[in-house]
Amino acid sequence: MTQSSPALEVTRASVADWGIVREWAAAEGWNPGLDDAPAFFAQDPEGFFLGRVDGEPVSAISVVNYSNAYAFLGFYLVRPDLRGLGHGLATWRAGLAHAGDRTVGLDGVPDQQDNYRRSGFVAAHRTARWVGVAPAPQAPAPDVVPAAALGPAALRAYDSACYPAERPNFLDRWLGTPGHRALARVVDGRPTGYGVVRPAQDEARIGPLFADTPADAAVLLDALAAEAAALGSPRIAIDVPESNEAATALAASRALAPTFETARMYTGPTRPFAHTRIYGITTLELG
Repeated sequence: MTQSSPALEVTRASVADWGIVREWAAAEGWNPGLDDAPAFFAQDPEGFFLGRVDGEPVSAISVVNYSNAYAFLGFYLVRPDLRGLGHGLATWRAGLAHAGDRTVGLDGVPDQQDNYRRSGFVAAHRTARWVGVAPAPQAPAPDVVPAAALGPAALRAYDSACYPAERPNFLDRWLGTPGHRALARVVDGRPTGYGVVRPAQDEARIGPLFADTPADAAVLLDALAAEAAALGSPRIAIDVPESNEAATALAASRALAPTFETARMYTGPTRPFAHTRIYGITTLELG
């Protein structure tokens, strides 16, 4: 599939291509994970696009299809020296065509939100990135085990309850990527939350952080922060939906500070999911 504007050709990208997009994201201060691309492409390898002028990459977008009803848009970028030439709009159209008639979600920065509204996106909630050095826990985290101990079926079921679509391909790769540390809390033989911390350009990023209660989330956040510190990254970043007041209170209680915000926006309805369990979204790039 190819779409073009004057001098611009938009085609599907490979995992190898995506290294340049990670560099662009880092330059924008988005703090991309160091090895996210294989997990991203595992979900929908056809959902990544590069715009090129004379063969040189100048723009990017991802529109990852999760199901017949839901997709997520991210990595909408144009090289700074070539903005204002229409490359972004042509790339946007090529990416959205991949979603068909699915509801599309995105996390939009403030200066783009009006543009997204004109394209049919409606804000659902704000998300703030909280960053800092979390205090070291005073005692071992109770009831916390490696997430793999639950088995894939249990993890998939818990994740599914907290997200607008099933995402087993992404999840399996996300949990198994070298350097990613995935933990779960198990109480009375039942999972009450799980989370992942991974190395990133700057601070280690925590996501997702899904939990039944604020207490479960606090135990997991502390354990994940300790994992990050053990890996040499004492500073952590977590993207917190402001619609969950308990999640905001937890981030503040751990001496983290809000840095920038985005808005979660959708073009239509999503299936029901457990908003109150979301203490940290998985990624701004894939939802």
